[in-house]
Amino acid sequence: MTMAGSVLAPNPAPAAAPSPAPRKRRAGRALSDRRTRFGLLNATPVVIYLLILFIYPIFSTLMLSLKGEDGAFTLHWYTDAFRGANLEILLTTLRISAETSLLALAIGFLLASAISRLKPLWAGLAMIVVVVPHFISALVRTYGWIILLGDNGVVNNVLTDLHFPGAPFQLLYNEIGVVIGTTAVMLPYTVLLLYAVMKGIDRRLMAAAASMGAGRITIFRRVYVPLVAPGLVNAGVLSFILCLGYYLTPALMGGEKQTMVASLIDEQVMKQNQWNGASALGIILLLLTFAGLLLLKLLKSAGEALRNRGTAS
Repeated sequence: MTMAGSVLAPNPAPAAAPSPAPRKRRAGRALSDRRTRFGLLNATPVVIYLLILFIYPIFSTLMLSLKGEDGAFTLHWYTDAFRGANLEILLTTLRISAETSLLALAIGFLLASAISRLKPLWAGLAMIVVVVPHFISALVRTYGWIILLGDNGVVNNVLTDLHFPGAPFQLLYNEIGVVIGTTAVMLPYTVLLLYAVMKGIDRRLMAAAASMGAGRITIFRRVYVPLVAPGLVNAGVLSFILCLGYYLTPALMGGEKQTMVASLIDEQVMKQNQWNGASALGIILLLLTFAGLLLLKLLKSAGEALRNRGTAS
């Protein structure tokens, strides 16, 4: 072909965009399928239920937190939540939740480890002892702790009779009492999660490590802890999230310096009739919960990456 011919030749037509008709036909065939229609019909009540009882209340709370006293859009309630006494209460909530999570992990790890080594019959009985108190009213359990930890309670009387230095101790209406009470509430969740993980561990791995000359500390650090780590992360994050919004035990066993966000929300609604500020605090707790779940996902992803790297090497 000559140069002139190539210049005069018409340009090839651009490729036509894919027609949306096939997509519409596929969607039509899917909707015409009896099983698809039946599935959508069954899912409709669930979707309506979620919209009414979950999405709508959260959306209404969010809109209420963004309204000023004159009804205009404002971020005043969020800025107010992060300054002054409100910020101190928020930091106290985070600190007590972290302390509760760590203490529940420490005690739950020891309990779950001991129970996982028992025979099935004794392990079942031990789990009943751990779980059954959780089904008792939280108010009754809290008053039980108040009786045990009071100035003339069982704990202080026993320590005084034993001539323990410093007894009796102030175990109520301070951070110690709050952490003890909240830990008792979160402990069943921690033990259940850790027990499920520990029960699934192949004990032959520890025996193999011991046969290769590893000591108990090395086996615990290099073999046992990595296998239990997912359960530790799940239990710790769950305890932290549940404790963020816990109300009853901190309100009854704590003092003014142990006021948590849930108590502040109750005060703003019941005494100050300040629904906008309470809504902002509720949204902040919700965001903290999402942040905890995101942290859990990131930790799981990091753990899987390390595990895959170790397997590849």
